[in-house]
Amino acid sequence: MDTANQLASVGTFQVLKLPLAFIRVLEWLFSIFAFATCGGYSGQLRVSVDCMEKASSNLSMAIDFAYPFRLYQVSFEAPVCEATRRERVFLTGDYSSSAEFFVTISVFAFLYSLMATTVYVFFLNKYRENTRGPFIDFIVTVVFSFMWLVSSSAWAKALSDVKVATDPDEVQLLIPACKDPTNKCGSLNGPRWSGLNTSVVFGFLNFVLWAGNIWFVFKETTWHKGTSKLAAGASEKQAGTFTQQPYNHGSLDQPSEYSQVGGPTSYSNQM
Repeated sequence: MDTANQLASVGTFQVLKLPLAFIRVLEWLFSIFAFATCGGYSGQLRVSVDCMEKASSNLSMAIDFAYPFRLYQVSFEAPVCEATRRERVFLTGDYSSSAEFFVTISVFAFLYSLMATTVYVFFLNKYRENTRGPFIDFIVTVVFSFMWLVSSSAWAKALSDVKVATDPDEVQLLIPACKDPTNKCGSLNGPRWSGLNTSVVFGFLNFVLWAGNIWFVFKETTWHKGTSKLAAGASEKQAGTFTQQPYNHGSLDQPSEYSQVGGPTSYSNQM
């Protein structure tokens, strides 16, 4: 407790008010939301198969699926509408690559944001004194900005495909008994997509945060400081060229000497 009070008294955490550190905290928080809403998702859909032989019907088949959305591994028991025999039916599609890529970027962004915030809070002076630190920070920020854009776009496309593959109307087409017009198949419940839709939103919000933070990290590098010094020196030099010397008014007070060569002499000399 004494250590925390001492740190607060010397203003260690005042750096969190700067855009550089404040945006890092937002990146850390939003990355948690991104991988939590995607990696922790599980959904369920329900379909029904009403056979002519009512004894073999199943009016509430629950189909569960979850992250990482390898749907081809998701199976359920569907009635064949022949006595009480059933068969195993698998969903179609594998969208694990996009989902795992998105979650991986989220986790690494979370770890880097936490590490960078710790450096800003406790080692800001060393961070600014060492030219390598801001340079690495700048490069990593640019890379993560690009990776957030790519992963969020890929995951948005994969999520759209997952919605189609798990649509109850599409799942009915996979059940052989539903191809017989004498049997009646229907959809009862569809999956809830609010969590996964939120993950896509957080993905693009993270891209905006990381891309916006590029400027504030760039200001800490020697590139920006060097250009600032050059611009300041050029402005001072330009201002010096327009500085005028004091004007000598004494030259106007002194009459100029005028002498006539071969001019007329005095009257006494002419006589």
